[in-house]
Amino acid sequence: MRVVIAEDLALLRDGLTRLLHAHDIEVAAALADVADLPAVLERERPDLVILDVRMPPTFTNEGLVAAIAARRRRPDLPVLVLSQYVEQLYARELMSSGEGALGYLLKDRVAHIDMFLDAIRRVAAGGTVLDPKVVAAMVTHRRSALARLSNREREVLSLMAEGRSNGGIAAALVLSPQAVSKHINNIFTKLDLLADTDGNRRVLAVLEYLQDDPAPGLSAPDR
Repeated sequence: MRVVIAEDLALLRDGLTRLLHAHDIEVAAALADVADLPAVLERERPDLVILDVRMPPTFTNEGLVAAIAARRRRPDLPVLVLSQYVEQLYARELMSSGEGALGYLLKDRVAHIDMFLDAIRRVAAGGTVLDPKVVAAMVTHRRSALARLSNREREVLSLMAEGRSNGGIAAALVLSPQAVSKHINNIFTKLDLLADTDGNRRVLAVLEYLQDDPAPGLSAPDR
């Protein structure tokens, strides 16, 4: 796997580079800002981009804007965004394209090496990963769409958001796999996601939530 990193903090940028190299992941470029990112992505054609939301010169949303622009040029480009804080608006905007291969993690997840590497591999493989803290912050403010769901369906959707498979959800809630499948189908039905809907319905369920303000970010790859 080849990765491009865009992170203004030198210590974190160097740490990420060393971590990835130690796990046989090639860092094709490590940038301190996003000015050169388009040219680097065109030249290197990486398998994944990891970038900070807040980058020079204003340290507001440069990384997010760069990620969205990169996805417009290459819709299948896997992007993993790192942020110091839970920023619901940024997560919602990043997810609004409806495509997979996206991740949004808080920077403290980098310290959990196995979890971070797993997120990298899942996003590179086309999955969608949101930090549980981001999910929790968004779910806390959820209103109209969550009102459609039963308490159990909310529990199932929350675990889906953390990236758990149907089997993992069944184990966590002490349910049968058949019961979990039924709850998930009920969630899709209540969100009007029909069986013939194009794309990953778990991701589409997340997007349905994120588009309703205020909304939670929940998503996970189908397994």
